Amino acid sequence: MSNPHKIALLTDSTADLTAQLRQGKPIYTVPLRILCADGEYHDGVDIFSEDIYRRLDAGEIPKTSLPDLPFLARTLDQIAADGYEKVIAVMLSSGLSGTFNMVRLYAAERSDLEIKVFDSLSGALGSGITVLQLWEEICAGADWEYLVEHRVPELIGNTFPFFTVDTLEYLAKGGRIGKVTAMAGTMLSIKPVIHFSEDGQLQSIAKVRGFRQAQDKLVELCRERLGSHRRYNLAIEHGGASEAMEQLREKLLSAFPDCEHCWESTIDATLSVYIGKGVIGAGIQVLD
Repeated sequence: MSNPHKIALLTDSTADLTAQLRQGKPIYTVPLRILCADGEYHDGVDIFSEDIYRRLDAGEIPKTSLPDLPFLARTLDQIAADGYEKVIAVMLSSGLSGTFNMVRLYAAERSDLEIKVFDSLSGALGSGITVLQLWEEICAGADWEYLVEHRVPELIGNTFPFFTVDTLEYLAKGGRIGKVTAMAGTMLSIKPVIHFSEDGQLQSIAKVRGFRQAQDKLVELCRERLGSHRRYNLAIEHGGASEAMEQLREKLLSAFPDCEHCWESTIDATLSVYIGKGVIGAGIQVLD
């Protein structure tokens, strides 16, 4: 595909971009680190969400840490070696992690690449579909100045991920509860619906009972964000709830049949530390 401006895309492991989603695209990822009782792991390299679920079930609460600086350096070295000259980096929300700031500071030291680093104010499917859409726009001929001055900020501001979790226990224990209000009722299948606030922290905006109501609420929230717009992408993902995600996909595509893309993925190990399993998410990205 055409990429005359030699632009590569960089993100981190919390964008949940599988090898399949990245295939054939100049999308590079740096993994966050996960510190477990038996050592340090790299998200999406040697530890995955299923491993986290087993540890949580056993009573272990892993900790997460920023990407390894040498890994970031090697990744940018590889981008340069692969012939790219410019890099657009879209990183996990600064409201949840110092990853954006770390990448921004290191990128300023590189003289071999022109790098522009953006705070996604999001994570998971939110930052992931922003990166995927940027590649679509590069292929359509968008130039560097247009992308970094206008399009990336527009996409970040018009990408809306929502998800429901089974429990707020791990968010509370991990200190990432942000603006999420603790609520009783998890034993009654009450599920909080969470999204990213304007400053990139997590915020609860509704509560529902059971997966079916959760799916309907996610569709409703996406519909509200779409409004009268006509061009849009969808995204869905899950953490240990594949069947519920399949049902959500059907509802979402029925409600929004004219989407340009409907990307799907599973939640990464890092975010699984904080939200556990039994998670489904949906997002909509307004393009016009």
